[in-house]
Amino acid sequence: MIEPLALKLTFDQQAMWVRLADGRTLGVPLSFFPRLQRAESEQLAGYVISGGGAGLHWDALDADISVKHLLYGDGDQTAGRAGLARQA
Repeated sequence: MIEPLALKLTFDQQAMWVRLADGRTLGVPLSFFPRLQRAESEQLAGYVISGGGAGLHWDALDADISVKHLLYGDGDQTAGRAGLARQA
């Protein structure tokens, strides 16, 4: 299986859109990630694509999301912890 790698993120009022290296675009409801849903636009725009595209990170939100787990449909896995999704 080819590792899904993120190239770019965009946001609208309801979703995070992840452009993948293989040409797909994945839409993920912000409701899956309450920390992102509550964030200001400037905070959302402050993301870093990490691990060569395997992860998404926001310093200002202390948040990390695995691109692979987005494809699995996983939402917030922290149950009260600072990060957002389990790491790959």
